[in-house]
Amino acid sequence: MSTSCRLADLDSRTFERRLRSNPLVCVPVGALEAHGPHLPLGADQIQAEATAVALAERIGGLVAPTIPYGSAPSARRFPGTVSLSLSQLEAYTEGVLSELARSGVRRFLILSGHGERGHMAALREAASHVMGAHPDVRMVVLCDYEFVYELRGKESPATDGHAGLLETSRVLAIAPETVGAERPSVEHHRSPFLPGPPTEYEWPESVIGDTRPASAELGRRVQEHVLTRLEETVRALLPA
Repeated sequence: MSTSCRLADLDSRTFERRLRSNPLVCVPVGALEAHGPHLPLGADQIQAEATAVALAERIGGLVAPTIPYGSAPSARRFPGTVSLSLSQLEAYTEGVLSELARSGVRRFLILSGHGERGHMAALREAASHVMGAHPDVRMVVLCDYEFVYELRGKESPATDGHAGLLETSRVLAIAPETVGAERPSVEHHRSPFLPGPPTEYEWPESVIGDTRPASAELGRRVQEHVLTRLEETVRALLPA
């Protein structure tokens, strides 16, 4: 019998037995999106999946296979970005969550490594629909960068952002073999009040911030903060 926390590693009967304890099931969500010349296109997926597994090991939860694609219109003009429409993402996520609920999962954490507003709205809509169809199901939907960015102004400049110092450091801690040698420094000039994607002048590279001070040591501090805040959140909002 497998003791793995990953659903994909379990046989059907082991999964059935594990459900008797009403475990939290984490569904990681990523995006295939440009993260500058130094981080992989799958950085959001890598971080969400690693964080979900670490959290599951702390609390005795399970981890569903990662949803690898998301909605990333802001970075769509950069090579390698795959941006689903909101309706595509919502429908796919709803289908996955519905099937897990049908199988007997009752506590869900939908953990996104990508935090774009429309992307998160689509995930929340999908979760809301499934909870409406299954009144005994409880869900929390969040992006782990809501916790990462609590460290802006402390561990990084307040203006740090996408693929910047905190994210580069975090990926260095989680998957150092995927990080390239370049350390870009990019200013972001886009107002949050303007609709549509940023222009080339407003966002010349898919990075926000100065990555030159990035380190795995900083990344480990960031990751520990995220895991602590996640554990607090799920224990408060999704008690067994």
